[in-house]
Amino acid sequence: MRRVFLSCCLAVAALIFGLWTNPAIGSETVKLSAPQRLVETGLLKYVLPRFSLKTGVRLSIVGEGEAADLVLSPDVEGPRVFSGPEATWRLGLANGDHAGAVRFSEWLRSEVGQRTVASFEIDGVAPFSPPSEDEVEVAAVTFDGDAVKGEDLSITHCGRCHAVNEATRINTIGSTPSFFALRAMRDWDVRFQSFYVLNPHPAFTQIEEVTPPFPVDRPSPIVPMEMTLDDLEAILAYVAVIPPANLGAPVEHQ
Repeated sequence: MRRVFLSCCLAVAALIFGLWTNPAIGSETVKLSAPQRLVETGLLKYVLPRFSLKTGVRLSIVGEGEAADLVLSPDVEGPRVFSGPEATWRLGLANGDHAGAVRFSEWLRSEVGQRTVASFEIDGVAPFSPPSEDEVEVAAVTFDGDAVKGEDLSITHCGRCHAVNEATRINTIGSTPSFFALRAMRDWDVRFQSFYVLNPHPAFTQIEEVTPPFPVDRPSPIVPMEMTLDDLEAILAYVAVIPPANLGAPVEHQ
């Protein structure tokens, strides 16, 4: 990644939508019932692929009143998971025997899930926010990957551009943030889980069973970075244990 990158060759929105609808992301499908007014906001298209990327569990959206494993509604019995617009949304677990449904319920209430909801924007405005602290108890989230393997993978795939540990600082691009600086960001976990849709990564990144092949007329400008979901989970586990950079004031980013 030392070379000058070409501009992104895949639209981020199209890539996220492709991930959300790709049946190859795990075989354990969860049926989520949600009202059309929530679906039309685009929140679920934004949130669901990020959960699937981490877990391999795919969710399909069904209409209100249809058979479902989970029900997302202001009127359902269940914990409050986010607020807005003009409603506080609850997640009801209709099928407690479905491991994937239970896992999504835990993830959405976790710190990572809450940050993911809050980072969704429409025309620069975030219409949804986590419930107040007195409404929901945020569950802790850990990454199950091998952190030692994650460090090796980070060096192999990311060390050409980012400083991923002390040994790689001298071989990186100066304008590219280090893993330590990224770790200092409040939403570092969301950024790493969806890095492949953030410029310039879509131009040269392939996640097995997630990203579509490069268009024939727009191949990767460099040797492609290819990894699996397990590889990404290992990288997340590594980043979770490295110390964040002490940058003084909180990191500001767009």
